[in-house]
Amino acid sequence: MLKHTIRSAVLASLALGLVACEDASDVPPATFYEIRVIHAVADAPNVDVLVDGVVAFNDLAFKDATQLSRRPNARTASVQVDALVPGGTATVIGPVDVTFEDDNAYSIIAAGSVATMIEPVVISNPTRTLDQSTVRAQVVHGSPSAPQVDVYVTAPGAILAQSVPLGTFSFKEELGPVEVPPGDYQIRVTLPGDPDTVVFDSGTIALPASDLLIVAVDNTGLGTAPISLLVADNGLGTFEILDQATPSEFRVIHASPDAPAVNVIVNDDFDNPILGSVAYPAFSDFLSVPPDTYNVKVTPDDNPGLIVIDADLILEAGRQYSVYAADVLASITPYVLVDDLRPVATEARVRIVHLAPGAGLVDIYVTVPGADITPLMPTFAGVDFQDETGYVGLAAGSYDVTVTVAGTKTAAIGPANIIIVDGGVYTAVARDAEGGAGGAPFGLILLDDFN
Repeated sequence: MLKHTIRSAVLASLALGLVACEDASDVPPATFYEIRVIHAVADAPNVDVLVDGVVAFNDLAFKDATQLSRRPNARTASVQVDALVPGGTATVIGPVDVTFEDDNAYSIIAAGSVATMIEPVVISNPTRTLDQSTVRAQVVHGSPSAPQVDVYVTAPGAILAQSVPLGTFSFKEELGPVEVPPGDYQIRVTLPGDPDTVVFDSGTIALPASDLLIVAVDNTGLGTAPISLLVADNGLGTFEILDQATPSEFRVIHASPDAPAVNVIVNDDFDNPILGSVAYPAFSDFLSVPPDTYNVKVTPDDNPGLIVIDADLILEAGRQYSVYAADVLASITPYVLVDDLRPVATEARVRIVHLAPGAGLVDIYVTVPGADITPLMPTFAGVDFQDETGYVGLAAGSYDVTVTVAGTKTAAIGPANIIIVDGGVYTAVARDAEGGAGGAPFGLILLDDFN
């Protein structure tokens, strides 16, 4: 989009030059404005943004922010935001007229919630060339569930009772912009007039010379902080700042059909397994741990000296992981997936994982209950062992899931009926039979909101 816009502007300028080549002073100076869009609605699906009825930014997910896009000829334009819902789109903002003026940069923030109202918050600042000796920062309250708060941007470790807040603001309000030298800072958010009640603490963060728009959004992940900070940088892209106390989580799923019950050992603490006697096809709850690199060993419960899995796991703050002991015992391996359990109000999110070593390549059908799959194309074709579908948005309701050997209509699993609701997150794992031998009859391990 940016390259196309610049190219179009250059061609237009050349055309003007050819018309008025006798007197270059007659050519007006080029003018432009800049625009970007930020998706800050925690319970909303991906969205398209339309300008004058044409999609300008497509398929933006929660916490996505586009780069500033330069556009010529300031004007008033119609802006509309469409949510991508199962089966089509639904307009959630607009169309609303927004006036864009030359030499200004506009950030259009989709804010609010599906349950109440989604609305645009438009932030405008004069365009400028980045000063390599300055950090310019502006903060927007984009969390509808968070109250009015004070914001402090200080040197690391500064005593808040002796510091002056950047300001106090409520949902949809902004603070700044302010300019500070590059360096190490600490961003803390407190209740108004109460510096001792810190609800968000970034810890020490390095801010390079940059032009930052910082949006406080609902924390839909881990930890107790009600918000995280979404940072849109003109030059560096988009990144997120989490509360410094944000943990990581992982769970273990026994998905090896011929393996006995197992113990799970972390960092060689054999005397204190974090999980003991986990039998196929059982799974643990999520375990909360500080983000770090962990060594995980899996041993048979009846032979603790035999290590069948030995793997290092890098667990990042704010992320949830599912660690599957996968494949048959002779070739057992850790299969790790990152989970995303954020609920979306307009759909159910379903993920199907193929961990049935005896099934080989499969086709997966997701249909209305009782449907004959004979004339149908697979919903997911040619899914191999240790592949997964990713999260797919489906309308709430009742569905049949049927798994067949690829290229055939003979069911290896199902049809298995599932009932899902909007806001639910579901993981179904194809597995071999119980009983030690593996192979057919195949079944499902149902995780997350199935339980």
